[in-house]
Amino acid sequence: MAKIRAMASNGGPDKGKEEDGRTGLVTKTRPKTKRPHLYKVLILNDDYTPMEFVVHVLEKYFNKGREEATRIMLHVHHKGVGMCGVYTYEVAETKVTQVMDFSRQHGHPLQCTMEKE
Repeated sequence: MAKIRAMASNGGPDKGKEEDGRTGLVTKTRPKTKRPHLYKVLILNDDYTPMEFVVHVLEKYFNKGREEATRIMLHVHHKGVGMCGVYTYEVAETKVTQVMDFSRQHGHPLQCTMEKE
């Protein structure tokens, strides 16, 4: 403690001390960053794409386990649409493109879309 006081009196670290005994405090303001908008990736039902193929897509592109992928596939089958996940715009767009390309390569008309959450 004595060293610090000695340094302060010698023009050390407390060099910015004001005459009334207070020290000046420098604060940095950080710009407020907005959270990115999130998008739901949806798979749409059709009468031609095999159920097993939909399960495979959910496992491959959305990292779903067999049980969860089957549950989502059955939801799509019965309700007409099912949510695969929620992502930032770029990730959602990439996943939609990957699923659509993969489906076309295998001759299936599976539709995958995204919508703002």
